[in-house]
Amino acid sequence: MSRTIRLIDFGEVSPLRSQTVYHAAAYALREDSPDTIILVSSQTPYVCIGYHQDLEKEVDLAYCQAHGLPVYRREVGGGAVYLDSGQLFTQWVFHRDHLPASLEARFDLYIRPLVETYQTLGIAAYHRPINDIHVAGKKIGGTGAAQMGISEVVVGSLMLTFDKATMARVLKVPSEKMRDKIFESLEQYMTTMQEQLGHLPPRQELKELYARKCSEILGVEVQPGVWTPEEEAVAAELDARFASEEWLYQQGRLRQPGVKIHTDVQVVETALKAPGGLIRVVVRLREGRIDDLSLSGDFTMLPSFALGALEQATRGLLAKRDALATRLHEVYQRLGIQSPGVTPGDFAEAIVAAASPRG
Repeated sequence: MSRTIRLIDFGEVSPLRSQTVYHAAAYALREDSPDTIILVSSQTPYVCIGYHQDLEKEVDLAYCQAHGLPVYRREVGGGAVYLDSGQLFTQWVFHRDHLPASLEARFDLYIRPLVETYQTLGIAAYHRPINDIHVAGKKIGGTGAAQMGISEVVVGSLMLTFDKATMARVLKVPSEKMRDKIFESLEQYMTTMQEQLGHLPPRQELKELYARKCSEILGVEVQPGVWTPEEEAVAAELDARFASEEWLYQQGRLRQPGVKIHTDVQVVETALKAPGGLIRVVVRLREGRIDDLSLSGDFTMLPSFALGALEQATRGLLAKRDALATRLHEVYQRLGIQSPGVTPGDFAEAIVAAASPRG
């Protein structure tokens, strides 16, 4: 890299803006635009779901509405998460050829400044592949990636504090026993800067330390820059889209789980945990062949439109693992799909599991 990286520190903004600023920087990127690192936090709490997730399956919407928690869908993969001012989001918007081609290498590069920032503060953080940051086996941060326009986007955060109780509460789960287990697991396997240090460093010092680590690791000077009128105009458009029900609910996708339409047609659902994330499948079968398919989950996939191509490619096929894996592998090759920790075989296995007769 030969160009200076622009640093924009937004401080605290609305929940919606904490998501749309990096999307706007990405879509406004031009060939002569600088690479950009954004630092931002949300003024108030909210819930954010991943690009490929099914809102109504992941989030307890009644609880969120009753407690004034807005819910937004981002264009980055990953899972549903409760967010507030206790996280300092670190958002990279770079030109494609300024980052490694593989997602695994890109996550590794993006995570290094976060890890070294924690380590400088006295927290023994390390990269836990594929895209998490751990301290003594406890997660202190995750990351996500997406392609937007001509840009590559990688996002994550420095975890100052985290409200684990509310995180457990906003998720949609089948029972309170399950919710209690989620909270217990968050307590046991997640940590924060506050928990590790017993105090929080001044936020401005933390930002300066992180920016310095980015400059050292990337080998490029990181300098404060300005938000352009073009970026603001794009952000305003995205504010409206992200706040719309059409975007949030992604209407029109196949949704009915476990319903027998008639003898030859049924709609079934399942979920499969792959190393790179959870895969949810809703499939309509007609005489044993795939008539319609909906894939969702908390995995990362580039390009983002690839999920629809995978769904389309399965139509008309028998729900047999080898045939599905072969067809999906062809789509992966043709589109150059990257989905760390999730393979065509994993999708095929999930589809077959959904289609298998229940005992």
